[in-house]
Amino acid sequence: MSKIAFIGLGIMGLPMAGNLIDAGHEVTGYNHAVERTEQLAERGARIADSSAAAAEQAEVICLMVPDSPDVEQVLTGEGGVFGAARPGSLIIDFSSIRPDVSAALAARAAEHDLTMIDAPVSGGEAGAIDGTLSIMVGGSPEAFARAEPVLNAVGSTIVHVGPNGAGQTVKAANQLMVAGHLQVLAEALAFLEAYGADTTAALRVLGGGLAGSKVLALKGEAMRERSFAPGFRIDLHHKDLGIVTTAARGADVILPLGSQLAALMASARAAGDGELDHSALFRGVLRANGRPLE
Repeated sequence: MSKIAFIGLGIMGLPMAGNLIDAGHEVTGYNHAVERTEQLAERGARIADSSAAAAEQAEVICLMVPDSPDVEQVLTGEGGVFGAARPGSLIIDFSSIRPDVSAALAARAAEHDLTMIDAPVSGGEAGAIDGTLSIMVGGSPEAFARAEPVLNAVGSTIVHVGPNGAGQTVKAANQLMVAGHLQVLAEALAFLEAYGADTTAALRVLGGGLAGSKVLALKGEAMRERSFAPGFRIDLHHKDLGIVTTAARGADVILPLGSQLAALMASARAAGDGELDHSALFRGVLRANGRPLE
């Protein structure tokens, strides 16, 4: 079992760190919001007062923070991981960030005799709690093999997809597809409601056919009930679609629907829905149709 530092104990990070404890790993946690570290301490973790303090004695250092600047700050900022970690340590970045930033940070890690992989996840809060996340891993085959015992404790579909940065590229594609599923589900539900259909029955039968998807299974009822407690916030999906559109532009790839999805997500955020679950895209469809939001 490994000595693991886990930095970033939000909606996803806290249950992931808990699953590592349950798997027998020795976990030291750090989060800027103290109440999150207290919850992890109740599960048996040690608590550090900084990222550097968490990383000092760790063999594996896990990150789950919101965006590219956050990862850069944790790793390279004053009191950061690069200056504190022991040579030979493995860094697993579970965050969803820009592929080019991820690859550049991995190169900088190597200058400090550290190995880094990008391992963004999909599956939302439920997958983090259940340890069933899908994990797309970028890095060397040797680093991937070294990381597998940790990855197996938090995920069930774990695939090495290429060199450093490749995991983030696949995650960007994942977020594009999820946003498309959410928007089409929202529009279908608005259509069903307009005709007075039994939406419970409708979602059930749609889920059993070709229209079925994990998005429908996990988000359909929440949309129907107008229940948007955050599992994955609009703000974060807005950030991820920015990664998609920027990366696509850099590769001269045209994403007609992707660009529109990015605009719809930005519109939901501008309307004040940024802290809600990304299934709250449904509220944008309701607004467009002049229908009540509750």
